[in-house]
Amino acid sequence: MDFLPIFMNIRDRDCLVIGGGSVAARKAALLAEAGANVTIVAPEICDEVREQVDSGRYRWLERGFTDADLDGKALVIAATDDEAVNEHVSAEARKRNLPVNVVDNPKLCSFIMPSMIDRSPVQIAISTGGASPVLARMLRTQLEGSIPTGYGRLAALVEGYRDKVKAALPSVDERKNFWEEILEGPVAELSFSGKEEEAKTALEEALEKAGEHAGTTRGEVFLVGAGPGDPDLLTFRALRLMQKADVVVYDRLVSKPIMDMVRRDAERIYVGKARANHAVPQEGINEILVRLAKEGKRVLRLKGGDPFIFGRGGEEISELMENGIDFQVVPGITAAAGCAAYSGIPLTHRDYSQSVTFVTGHRKADGDSLNWPALAAPQQTVVFYMGLHCVETLCNQLIAHGRGAETPAALVEKGTQPDQKVYIGELGTLPDLVKQRDVKPPTLIIVGEVVEMHKKLKWFQPHPTIR
Repeated sequence: MDFLPIFMNIRDRDCLVIGGGSVAARKAALLAEAGANVTIVAPEICDEVREQVDSGRYRWLERGFTDADLDGKALVIAATDDEAVNEHVSAEARKRNLPVNVVDNPKLCSFIMPSMIDRSPVQIAISTGGASPVLARMLRTQLEGSIPTGYGRLAALVEGYRDKVKAALPSVDERKNFWEEILEGPVAELSFSGKEEEAKTALEEALEKAGEHAGTTRGEVFLVGAGPGDPDLLTFRALRLMQKADVVVYDRLVSKPIMDMVRRDAERIYVGKARANHAVPQEGINEILVRLAKEGKRVLRLKGGDPFIFGRGGEEISELMENGIDFQVVPGITAAAGCAAYSGIPLTHRDYSQSVTFVTGHRKADGDSLNWPALAAPQQTVVFYMGLHCVETLCNQLIAHGRGAETPAALVEKGTQPDQKVYIGELGTLPDLVKQRDVKPPTLIIVGEVVEMHKKLKWFQPHPTIR
């Protein structure tokens, strides 16, 4: 993060704009809208600035910049065509620890002016750190259409009830849950429609009801599939619940970009498992979910892939049901689907494979051996999860039960992520390929004639790193 995003209160404070052209006019207008006392320093000014000066909105010093102009100022913007002047202003302002912005020169700035969406009192700032102001404006344009103007009215309504809600609901968590329900429910819709009185009535009724049940908040668990790693593959519902959670209990396979999208103030509990190294045993995870929910927390159980495909989601839900805990389940894109698509390998194809089987290479200690005759049948795709540590056994068993040693096979390491790697081989050569390339988990193994399709499809994938 190159710049810390902040909102600065400059109302009734003296601010300085150096320059009198159209760019300076735009910057001065923003300062004035925020309530600042604006002083313009420039030998000449454009008509737009002159109009504001004549109306008394700006003060104009008809000359060049002097260091004394910085005295008593809260903020300064340099918007001249003279690079030497801009550099001097920046240096002098920094000496005084005075916030300074030099237009179109991020290196000389201690702060930058973002692209803004104004739904006062709601404000949204978008910045590229000065790298591309045009991109920031494009993003603002996209967001403008998806953020109703009524959000300003809604924020004003909420502001008027903050003290009442605080008095009725002394618990921070209860207040947070209450406001989230208000801002996502009928009160918000009434406000957006301009029905202010109806919105107030609905809010007051909701507050009265919440006050009657204060101190009895029920917890809930959100069992959410995070997909194979690319945050773009998350569902809208997953994102919504990720922002509502008080606590997140997450696995090793949940990527950092996805964790960055979780509510920032949520407590985070790592329960990741690696082979022969479980940070928290499954029974312990179940107990954590139950305990937190009984404390009234909204718990996000974030699991890589899909929670019901080798994710032990069924075991966790059984424990929740036994303890009377409310829960929601949000499916995710399983690793097989995501990794295959990003590698240019269709899991089925009418010429090569009429079925696909998902198999885990990691089973309960007392589990039966795999049904190798069925897995070795022709005209099908077999995908092994968590099978890297026993890849030699998997390949040997498939060959021993009739699958040809020349059957195409692929290793997909860190699938769907920017550093994804795909290694193509055959059943007979796959174990050696793992050693030669030093392949590391998480890696998915795909076996079947469909692997041949990567030659045609790999260049159309988001991460076409094929080895």
